[in-house]
Amino acid sequence: MRLVARAASVAFAFCAAACMHSPKSPAAPADFSPIAVQPSERARLYADCLHEAVTAGRYGRAHDEDTELVVFTCTGPAARAFFDGLGDWSAAVGSQVETDGRVVRSTNPVARDLFGVDYCARGAAGEHSCSISLNAGAFLRL
Repeated sequence: MRLVARAASVAFAFCAAACMHSPKSPAAPADFSPIAVQPSERARLYADCLHEAVTAGRYGRAHDEDTELVVFTCTGPAARAFFDGLGDWSAAVGSQVETDGRVVRSTNPVARDLFGVDYCARGAAGEHSCSISLNAGAFLRL
């Protein structure tokens, strides 16, 4: 019985090793079908902010060594709604900080700085602004 169990164990090990070292199957061809979308109140916060930023002409390029962004900045009612909408979320994920008299809420915790992070801030005087980053890739460098 021990010999059968040992043989089964060895056979399994060989099969596992063979599977791990087998050639990878070719990648499936790219799928260019439209992506399905659903209505979302949080997406509406983005849309309203983007609309306000574009209408006011508050957008530009930001970059580092390997990332090219278009940054859109909204203020006023769209920014206040986005800031308020981030309240519970920022508290839950730990992405709200108070610094230099401002309260900053971001969609994700900030690791190093605000580069590439979507965030909103409320200043000491109660003014609101939000920045939304769109990773545009190398096309933006041209």
